[in-house]
Amino acid sequence: MSSARPGQEGFTPSWGSAEHGFTLIEMLVALAVFSLAALALLRLEGATVSNTARLHDQAMAQIVARNIAVETMTDPVPPSLGQDGGEVENGGRSWAWTRLVALSPEPRIQMITIRVQSALGADSATLTLFRRAEQ
Repeated sequence: MSSARPGQEGFTPSWGSAEHGFTLIEMLVALAVFSLAALALLRLEGATVSNTARLHDQAMAQIVARNIAVETMTDPVPPSLGQDGGEVENGGRSWAWTRLVALSPEPRIQMITIRVQSALGADSATLTLFRRAEQ
């Protein structure tokens, strides 16, 4: 015969057994760890979006610089020494460019430096090329 009172067979208090679920402290710690991980992922996503926009601007500026370089190299007459500049529309945006033409250490060769700036004014791309000077 059992010494337990009727209706109490198999009764185990919940505080006496950890197999039945999480405690409140364990849930709070798990939520804190999850929130830290979620915040880290949000910061990473923000940095990724920012870098993507910056890389897009640099790629567009490089395209503009290369277009100006192609125009410079395919012109039958070499550009005159000094600085030249202008604005060009590309990719739905306006780009300011400057072209500095100087003699290289070899006097028969021109050194041409092209700088392209975004509307914000920061240098986005710089390209240096060499071309035969007029004789």
